[in-house]
Amino acid sequence: MELSFDRLTKQYGSKIAVDRVSAVLKPGVYGLLGENGAGKTTLMRMLCAILEATSGEVFFNGEEITAMGAAYRNILGYLPQDFGYYPNYTATEFLRYIAALKGIPGNIAKKRIRELLEIVGLDHVASKKVKTFSGGMKQRVGIAQALLNNPQVLILDEPTAGLDPKERVRLRNLLADYAGNKIVILSTHIVPDIEAIADEVLLMKSGKLILQGTVPQLVQKADGKVWELSVSEKEARRWETETTVANFRHEGSQVVLRILSDTKPAEYAIPCEATLEDLYLYYFGTTEGADKDENS
Repeated sequence: MELSFDRLTKQYGSKIAVDRVSAVLKPGVYGLLGENGAGKTTLMRMLCAILEATSGEVFFNGEEITAMGAAYRNILGYLPQDFGYYPNYTATEFLRYIAALKGIPGNIAKKRIRELLEIVGLDHVASKKVKTFSGGMKQRVGIAQALLNNPQVLILDEPTAGLDPKERVRLRNLLADYAGNKIVILSTHIVPDIEAIADEVLLMKSGKLILQGTVPQLVQKADGKVWELSVSEKEARRWETETTVANFRHEGSQVVLRILSDTKPAEYAIPCEATLEDLYLYYFGTTEGADKDENS
């Protein structure tokens, strides 16, 4: 199984939202990282055939997805950033409605809905109206509807939004298990979620795909750029204005800073092992990383 896209581009007037993005995806979990406005949602909508590309093509197993029509929609599951729901429907009624839209036979849908409500931890509120749910519970209904047709390609835009830490772990485990023989693409601003489950990470910036690789491969690019130093509270404020501080913690009267820099920021700075969050901050939060691309 393979989902590929070749020089995929979306332009609105003079603004290029997605700029000639190409990749080949096979079964596994792919994490899409980037700032707001990087083009993640636009890319996902084109991969779902919801949004028409200005140029470029998307293929599933070698066949162009718009030519596949309903056949592609039948193997696709999608959770948009803000999915619509009918507030007066119960969780079960809403999922039955979505199942009908997807053409899932009633007897199969009934069993699948029971399974999914249990998987996402909503079986105890299956008969309650969605409008009474918390934000995290509504998000879990959205995840369930995306999984209804047991899709071969599952695309989730900010699926962890509104979920508490326990719910995020549950979702991560679900997706890791589900992706054994499926293609799962998810975007999120919570870097540890992607670091925990992504087989590969795609880093987007200003509409371009600037990096792609496994977490260890990408983290390696931040090696030698992460430093720790202990300073006074007064000095800490200066460091925060002059450098990119990834983290800080108080130790007695001192403040320990985690700093991102191409060069050793001070004689007493200690090199640290990089993380995916360090890499993200390096490319989006430092002057040194601002113009870096996949060839750097």
